[in-house]
Amino acid sequence: MPLQITGAPSDPDLIRLPWDLPLEDWPDHYLVTLPRGISRHVVRFARLSGRVYAIKEISERYAKREYQLLWDLSRLDTPSVEPVAVVTGRASAEGEPLDSALVTRHLQFSLPYRAMLSGTLRPDTLIRLLDALAVLLVRLHLTGFYWGDCSLSNTLFRRDAGAFAAYLVDAETGELHPVISEGQRSHDIEVAHVNIYGEMLDLEAGGLLHPSIDPLAFAEQLCERYHRLWNELTQEEIVEDVEWHRVDQRIRRLNSLGFDVAEMMVRRKAGTARLIVRPKVVDAGHHQRRLLRLTGLDVEENQARRLLNDLDAFRVAKGLRHEDEAIVAHRWLAETFQPTVNAIPAELRGKLEPAQLFHEVLDHRWYMSEREGRDVGLEAALKSYIATVLVYKPDEKAVIGGDPTPDPVSP
Repeated sequence: MPLQITGAPSDPDLIRLPWDLPLEDWPDHYLVTLPRGISRHVVRFARLSGRVYAIKEISERYAKREYQLLWDLSRLDTPSVEPVAVVTGRASAEGEPLDSALVTRHLQFSLPYRAMLSGTLRPDTLIRLLDALAVLLVRLHLTGFYWGDCSLSNTLFRRDAGAFAAYLVDAETGELHPVISEGQRSHDIEVAHVNIYGEMLDLEAGGLLHPSIDPLAFAEQLCERYHRLWNELTQEEIVEDVEWHRVDQRIRRLNSLGFDVAEMMVRRKAGTARLIVRPKVVDAGHHQRRLLRLTGLDVEENQARRLLNDLDAFRVAKGLRHEDEAIVAHRWLAETFQPTVNAIPAELRGKLEPAQLFHEVLDHRWYMSEREGRDVGLEAALKSYIATVLVYKPDEKAVIGGDPTPDPVSP
């Protein structure tokens, strides 16, 4: 059988690689050294025209199967490496048949989880590693994908513009179903627990794991965070129409678990609407940077997070999910933020800076809506906040300016 490269290779130089040699015998000038996890197959990284490809030697049947699975995951917008080609019909110069090869594009700026855990990690980075892996597992299961071999070696971690994400590398044992069963899901998490615990023990035995990391606790925390996130994202949330306080409740519950919202959408069917939320993991300061970029508001991190939550809820409520983010932010400023700030009586505007004031109005609205079991609306919440909260607050500008005189209306 002649050599065949099946797929959509973007680099014609792929055909010039030494496919007549076993992968482990490839000359060094074709290869680039990058961190990689443990693999049952020979894996090498090749650089061509400025791009890096991961090449795995595997039987033709499994190479084609994994290639198709990776394409399906990519089509479903699931975090995984990009398949490039399957190389079949390989033979040595003497005519001896060689295994086929699966070619994927190396995920730039990524590291295997095993490599990440082999170094010194701050506690908050370790938590984000756990969260990113939990998000990956949840997203795979929501698409109906059974992995069957989640491990530190089969998962890549990437930090990009403040966001933390985990990516599937190896889909060899995977299965894609219309819906994953509870048995498959439970078994997948059990396999992940055993594999990750085993690799952590291996790192610990080799003196590569930081003494502060407990292998068993790490594996168990991953499963715990997975289950909490799965329950939050899959619970039924059927509403007659998208109500603001229901959206806000969902965001707050995700925030309490340590996650932020990457995307929200509303799926309508038979006169009802279901709110669907996609989680993400972010770095410190991410919200400040995003809000400043979108709106020009320079505020504290927690304020920025709260305002961005409202902006994202505004996007859902107005049906602007596919609109450019900057345009949505401009509309939110003009239709929600500025009118709220401008509605504050002039004599009370010195009590709080605008971002904190808006943040407190949103909190007041949430508590009122929770108490009444319905969304009371921003206008009613603002009136109540001014009358029952804001008038009793000290003047923030006066306090900052050093005036020790208390506000005469403060209780």
